[in-house]
Amino acid sequence: MAENPERDDEPGSEDELRDMLQQFLAGGSGFDPSQLAGAAGLPNDPASIAALMSQLQGALRNSSEGIDWSIALKAGEDRAAATQLFPTDEQRAQLDAAFNIASLWLDEVVSVSELSDAPQLITRKQWVTRTMPVWTQLAEPVASSIADALTRALSEQAPEEMRSMVANAGSLMRSIGGTMFAMQLGQVVGQLASEVVSGGDVGIPLLGDGEAALLPQNVAGFGEGLDVEDDQVQIYLAVRELAHARLFRHARWLRLHMISSITEFSRGLRIDNEQLQDLAEQFDPSSPEQLRDALTNGSLIPPKTDAQLAALARLETMLALVEGWVDVVTAAATSRLPKSVAIAEMVRRRRASGGPAESAFSTLVGLELRPRRLREAAAMWQAVTDAVGGEARDALWAHPDILPTSEDLDDPMGLVTRLTQTAEGGEPALDDIDQALEDLLRNDGPERPSEPQV
Repeated sequence: MAENPERDDEPGSEDELRDMLQQFLAGGSGFDPSQLAGAAGLPNDPASIAALMSQLQGALRNSSEGIDWSIALKAGEDRAAATQLFPTDEQRAQLDAAFNIASLWLDEVVSVSELSDAPQLITRKQWVTRTMPVWTQLAEPVASSIADALTRALSEQAPEEMRSMVANAGSLMRSIGGTMFAMQLGQVVGQLASEVVSGGDVGIPLLGDGEAALLPQNVAGFGEGLDVEDDQVQIYLAVRELAHARLFRHARWLRLHMISSITEFSRGLRIDNEQLQDLAEQFDPSSPEQLRDALTNGSLIPPKTDAQLAALARLETMLALVEGWVDVVTAAATSRLPKSVAIAEMVRRRRASGGPAESAFSTLVGLELRPRRLREAAAMWQAVTDAVGGEARDALWAHPDILPTSEDLDDPMGLVTRLTQTAEGGEPALDDIDQALEDLLRNDGPERPSEPQV
């Protein structure tokens, strides 16, 4: 029988590196697993360390299967469950009543239809479980880029005698890098679950189509320190959540459009190889927190290109339009609440301080979720509402081509004028391009000289 020229026991084979890493993860060579747990953002306790070792060993066994996002889910659920409280019967009764009132009040100020499914009350762990598919979808392009760049950097920085070994085990190293990223994402989302109050709190549609939910434990925490009765806080937050969920159900195209825009932006990111090489050169195995910090502080993501800045501007406009609309309809629907202005100010303060979602997302994916033009968007929606009413306002969400643009945020009265003319049965004002097309179709161009008569 012929010998296999690529025997597993030859120097530089992938199995040799695999054996070395298995020994490393088993605690050989004086390695302290608690240091790696710290790098992954895990607490320094036996259960967390054992879970980390198990997950990394699983990555070794399944190195060709890509990033295992179930690791992010498990890490996030564990972190959220550690601090969660289950809602009491009294909380459930109060928030169910708040949702009922919120639905009735919203019906008076919006033309978008009600949800087909009843809103739900969920725990922190349930929020992680239900939103993680979207988080991983948004983070996957950056995770893959970091894992690939880490493999390249390790290959370049490895000693000459080990380079062939590292090169032959690219998928193995990529799997380990992806596992570390997935665990870090899980920790971030698990922490986020302790601070969000609802499914739509971060602006993007994290729950399923037409789904609304509040986290009773976090709603109670939101009201602490406010000189506002609990029932007013509950109703106000219920209105905001229903408004957000109804909008995405009404504008069927919006969810896919927003998530696709974010993932396309993320795919355009490139890892800063110089930063990564510096990390590889200066990496101290006794201080693996350097690796965690590099993954989470955004230093590996270089400044954005002009194309990315343009894409980011479009995304920020979309986020501002969504949040501005929610702000306007929530203010109208909660006008009966004596302290609605105080609660709205608290919401704005949380948003302006750059809340947890912005911090988590900007460091992991390189994208800030703070809608910079929120005030302009809210002012525009309010001007449209005052001029043509809620039905005409909400009709603008029917298709992306008729949705207000960043230019409309700059000049809301121009949009109001066009909508008013349309509402009064007049011809809408045409821009230069539309006017030129209209002239061409009507053959209204300059007259050609007549043919000479014979």
